[in-house]
This record gives sequence, C-alpha cells and structure tokens, in this order.
Amino acid sequence: MSVETFETIRYTADVVVLTTNGYVLLIQRGWDPYEGCWALPGGHVDPGETSRAAAARELAEEAGVYAMPEELAQVGTFDQPDRDPRGRYVTVAYRMEVIPGLPIEAGDDATNAQWWPLSALPALAFDHADIIAAAVASIA
Repeated sequence: MSVETFETIRYTADVVVLTTNGYVLLIQRGWDPYEGCWALPGGHVDPGETSRAAAARELAEEAGVYAMPEELAQVGTFDQPDRDPRGRYVTVAYRMEVIPGLPIEAGDDATNAQWWPLSALPALAFDHADIIAAAVASIA
C-alpha cells in the first residue's frame, strides 16, 4: 500500500511594471523573508480572487499604482520548488508598461518604492530577476 504525501502550495501574484524608457518598479520589503531587500510588488491571492485581480490589488497596496486587472498581461507561472524559503509558492506574474514619471508611493508591507533602471538592478528577493527577464523578453 502506498502512502500519498500532500504538499502545501501557496498561490501568489507578482507584477512587473516597466516604463517605456527602461525602468522597473521595485518595492523594498518590510518583512521576512528578505526584509529590506528589493522585490516586485505582489502577494497572496485571496480566496475567491483571480491571480490577475490579486496582482492589481497588490500593486495598489504596495506601490500606490492603480490598474484595472485587464491592463495586466500575463508573463508566466513560476513554480520552482525552492523559490521561497517559507515553503512551496507558485506565482503567476504579470506585466504592465507605463510612461516615465508615473508617481509611486510605498504602502502596506513595503517600506520604499522606487524606479530602477533595468541595466542596473539591485540584488532581488526570490526569483524576481528571472521574472523581470521573462517580462522584458515577452515585450520584444
């Protein structure tokens, strides 16, 4: 007789906001894991919510950027088993392009929000460098 083992999998959404002149929006995390590190806006998908709606909600909560869910284009699903030190997290990533100068404001769990040039990114939390690379590639 075999015994089945079930793994707890958490569902999240992340957003890559790119400017037309080569910058990406990053937030500085105010909590563990990776407290103080730079990351994409994102977070858990709430019960009854789609990942696209969660991405739009998290973008507003963490960076003060308000977008309709349909403005977010899906980049892909990121599900490497070791992508988060808290356990198994699967994220659906989205992207949105904006004009330079869009105002941002850190909120919720973010201690800072800043535009970073794609050519000079800081060290990023999780696999967010891979997500940004996929988002940039999806535009070309």
